[in-house]
Amino acid sequence: MITNKINTLDFCYKNSMVRIVANRNCPEIKLAGLTVGPFDEGNEYEVYFWVAKELASAGMVHFREDDVLDVTKLFKMQWKEGVQIPGQISELPGDFYPKLRRFLRDLKDQATQTQQSEKFHEYDRVKHLARDIANSRLKKIIALAAAPGQGGQVLKKLTNEEKLVYDQLVKIIAEWKNKILETGADI
Repeated sequence: MITNKINTLDFCYKNSMVRIVANRNCPEIKLAGLTVGPFDEGNEYEVYFWVAKELASAGMVHFREDDVLDVTKLFKMQWKEGVQIPGQISELPGDFYPKLRRFLRDLKDQATQTQQSEKFHEYDRVKHLARDIANSRLKKIIALAAAPGQGGQVLKKLTNEEKLVYDQLVKIIAEWKNKILETGADI
């Protein structure tokens, strides 16, 4: 069930609008029911993510630097998450997990294609950072779910993927508590 919901969120991300910068002048491009461009070199444009990905792979555009996930940003996120006081969680961009999945996939593809040991090392380092961030946040989400109603402001900082986990945990924990504390005659 969570897999389907995450896939739906990923589909929404693929169809969200992103900012790109044109690498060169390009004429208007007509696709089935969609027109993109024309693009003037150096100018920013907003297009669907899936269109941007295709244009970037053709070398026509690139994503804005502040919209691209990289190792430095992950280190900062890891540090920021680690310095939060207990019961607090740092705010991540709403599209963090879709970007993270794509970043990891791209690094893995680069390592596999080039067979360079430094690319495999970078992929492993990023995977470790990603797991550390996810595990740290998951521990906090579990604590929040065990005591629902106490983290209104904190819950606003969760991404959609994290809210899925939180909502499921709240249900599971409530059901467990009710069953454990049940005082029915058939016990």
